[in-house]
This record gives sequence, C-alpha cells and structure tokens, in this order.
Amino acid sequence: MEAMALRVGVAGIGWSGFSRTTEGTSYKELMFEAARSAYADAGVDPRSDIDSFVCCSEDIEEGTSIFDEYVPDQLGAVQRPVQTVASDGLFGVATAVMLIRSGVASAVAVESHSKASDVVSLGRVDRFAMDPVLNRPLGVSPTALAGLEMRRWLHVTGRSESECADVAARNRAHAATNRRASYADVHDPTPLFDPLTREQTAEPADGCVVLVLTTEERTPEGSVFIDGVGWSQDAPSVESRDWDRAAAAERAARAAYDRAGVEPGDVELAEVDDTFAYKQLQHLEALGLSDLAEDRVNPSGGALGEGHLREANGLARALACIEGLRSGDARVGLAQSWRGVPSTSAAVAVMRR
Repeated sequence: MEAMALRVGVAGIGWSGFSRTTEGTSYKELMFEAARSAYADAGVDPRSDIDSFVCCSEDIEEGTSIFDEYVPDQLGAVQRPVQTVASDGLFGVATAVMLIRSGVASAVAVESHSKASDVVSLGRVDRFAMDPVLNRPLGVSPTALAGLEMRRWLHVTGRSESECADVAARNRAHAATNRRASYADVHDPTPLFDPLTREQTAEPADGCVVLVLTTEERTPEGSVFIDGVGWSQDAPSVESRDWDRAAAAERAARAAYDRAGVEPGDVELAEVDDTFAYKQLQHLEALGLSDLAEDRVNPSGGALGEGHLREANGLARALACIEGLRSGDARVGLAQSWRGVPSTSAAVAVMRR
C-alpha cells in the first residue's frame, strides 16, 4: 500500500541511566553512553553514516536557552544537521520518520534524556508550563489537575479506584524483572490529590535513550520497522480541554493505524503512557486496546516501574516495545506517549517485526 511504500526501520537502540539519581554523571555523559550503545548496535559511525540528528528537549527543563547548542559533541553531530523538537521523544521519532520518508535523510539518530535529579523544583517547572495568561498566575499544582481529571474520568466512565490501584500494582510487578526499573518496589498509598495516590504516580528518574532509524535497505535483516506514526494536540488550556477522555491520543492512534495499515485488534504488545495509573486505562481506551491482555500492556513496568524520564518518556516506551518485538514476543507492537499535565499532546508509533 502507499503508506508502506518507504519503510523506516530501527537499526540501533541504546540507553543509559534509568536511575533515581545519577550523581556524578552529567547529562552529556548519559547522552554519550546511550549514543555509543545505539551506534554500536546499528553498526554505524555517526560522523559518516548518520545524516541528521533529532534531539527532544525543552529549554525550560534544561535550565538554559537554545539547548540544542549543547548536544552535538556527545552525539557525534558536530557541524552536522541537528533538529530540535521541544516535545516528548516519540514526537522526535515522528520527525525522523518524516525526514527519511521525504528523502532528506537515509539515517537519523533520535535522542532524548532526563536529568530530573538536577531539577530542584520540578513542580514549579510544570506549573510554569501552563497557559501563561489564564492559568500560570493561579499556581495550580499539576498533581492537583491530575487528581481532578482522574475524578472526572472515574465519574463519567464508571471505572473504579481499585482498577487504577491494580494497574499500579501490576506495572510494578512487571518491573521486577526489568533491569531498567528503579521503582518496582514502591508500595505507598499516601494520597497526593484525591483520588490519586503516590503509588499510582510515576516518580522522576534520570536516563537517556537513543534510537537509530534508517531506510529499509540500510536496516539489518530481522529488524523492527516503524510503519505508522501519528501525533496530535488537544486544547492547551485546562478550561477548554477534554477532562474525561484522551482525545489527542485517539486522533494520534487513528493516524498511526491508518498509515501502518493495521487495526487495534492486530496489536499484540503495547507500551503506553502510565504517568498516572488512571492514564494507562484512559489511553488504552483511546487506542482501542482495552481488551488487550494485561500481560501484554507495559510488560516493562512502564514509567510507574522504570521511573518517569520527562521528555524521554516516549522514547522509553518505544525502547521497551522494540525490545519486545526483537525478542519475538510479538509481531505488531505499539508505543504511545503523553507529555503530561498540563499538556494534552500525544504521539503513537505502530511497529512491526
């Protein structure tokens, strides 16, 4: 079909960190380690084999302006094309797919990272990201917004708090066998903003993920292909957004399914955003995957088990999905991201082995 005319494959994957803190290690060292692993996995030299580099970062989180000026050295991208995507890492994957399918590049490295342990005021950063005219002066906690949204969603759908608690327990149990998981042993029912609890909330972690994407002819035999991507943005203000459904994820999923030529029933493995336990259930509904077997959803443990990697959270979900497909655990997989409160953006990637 036309959507599959030029396939984009995953030639290499690499990661570093995935720890509650990486004291004594800079974000540049995290990036270098993950990039080196990805290039080795792909068998490429970044100085000669990579046509473009996509970095996903937001100045407000990095604490410096024009952050892309600080990324080339450790990625092997000095004096090379570097695209900056101020959003979640899965949006960077979509950017790389477009670069390759358009013929601009035949090999692209996608990077995103978190050095959350260096940020002394994560909640303040999130509050600052809200609509600057209407919402920012109110100083509302994003956790409070999540609690309000959870309560609204439970009311409208008839789902229960116990179902959300089960998601948190199940994901952390899955994470027990994941070497990247930093929070598999968290069992804390402390209320954060009713009905949301600490156990149902992903905690921050440091880490970096790098993917090397290439055209089909440059992708090793037996690789995973990204056959469909979609992304969408809902209303930016809390007054005008949907409070009882993940509308952006619905639209992103429809686009990704259409481009990949698959239906939700074809998906055998899903790594979806679980920044909050209720969001996993909400996202599964939006993706048409509510009936997918529980052990096929976030078998990595998700962000609840691994830790939340801020702008790298979507790449973490893609990484886990790619590993599952590579192992032969499934043939069709899906990775989905949500940028988190206060944003309502979402991206979806459908992958095949």
